[in-house]
Amino acid sequence: MLGWYPGHMHKARRQITEALPEIDVVVEVLDARLPYSSANPMLAELTRHKPVLKILSRADLADPERTREWTAHFDAQPDMRALAVTTTRVKELKRIPKLCHELAGQIRADRDVRVMVMGIPNVGKSTLINGLAGKSIARTGNEPAVTKRQQKVRINGRVALIDTPGVLWPKIEDQASAYRLAASGAIRDTAIDYVDVAMVTAAELARRYPEALTARYRLKALPGYQANPDADRVEADGPTRVDLLAVAGFDGHAILTEIAAKRGGLRPGGEVDLHRGAEVLLHELRDGKLGRLTLETPDDIPPEPALEPDGDDDADPDTL
Repeated sequence: MLGWYPGHMHKARRQITEALPEIDVVVEVLDARLPYSSANPMLAELTRHKPVLKILSRADLADPERTREWTAHFDAQPDMRALAVTTTRVKELKRIPKLCHELAGQIRADRDVRVMVMGIPNVGKSTLINGLAGKSIARTGNEPAVTKRQQKVRINGRVALIDTPGVLWPKIEDQASAYRLAASGAIRDTAIDYVDVAMVTAAELARRYPEALTARYRLKALPGYQANPDADRVEADGPTRVDLLAVAGFDGHAILTEIAAKRGGLRPGGEVDLHRGAEVLLHELRDGKLGRLTLETPDDIPPEPALEPDGDDDADPDTL
């Protein structure tokens, strides 16, 4: 479980809550390579009564077939549409104002559709804003949390945008999501052990895209993983930790060792520098050098937890 809640994110949550009553449509920017993990459940709770347009950014880096599955999944939800784009390609953004009007429904003819743009850090929100505005308004960068305050921008198509700081939620409960976010660069490389992230990512890529992984690094084999019988033990600091290598079924440590050895991580005496292997794998994944890959599908969405009974069978329903 990853904890991450800088002070400016707490402030951003308050600002979002205060502004929402005047908003017609929410645009949530997601990473097309991990549309579930990059969707902030806190934002979903805050905006549950608003129509939502899901923008799957970095579509040029994602698996096109998986992207079609995700857009179909979102389009099937009530008051929700999805659009996959590459935010640096302005022509692909031209549909966004029209979709916002469609989701907003009937509004007064004398005002713009008010749209709030949301998303976790480093998913391309500012690049999207700049592309829609046709000029550089929102600051961009490849580090998380570049935007620090709300910005208001009026664009063509009678749409008024409110940009918000990237907001992560207080605790990322889903371990697989935390590792996928770390692999994509959405959270800082110091948030989770860098080598651990690369090992889990290597195992996941072996499961989902074995040909891309073996071709890029000229691997002879993708070794399977034998689960540690103690993997499900309760850690001293809290809940049971899932053995993500066992879930993937591949030995991420062995794969990362071979990548490191082939890419400048072999030290004198035969010692392998795993950190070097992690740098190679994660940087090349983020740069799209392994090809167009998606790290999750709609089938990876965990089931909703069962509602807890209130424990008061004798309660008067008229008083609830």
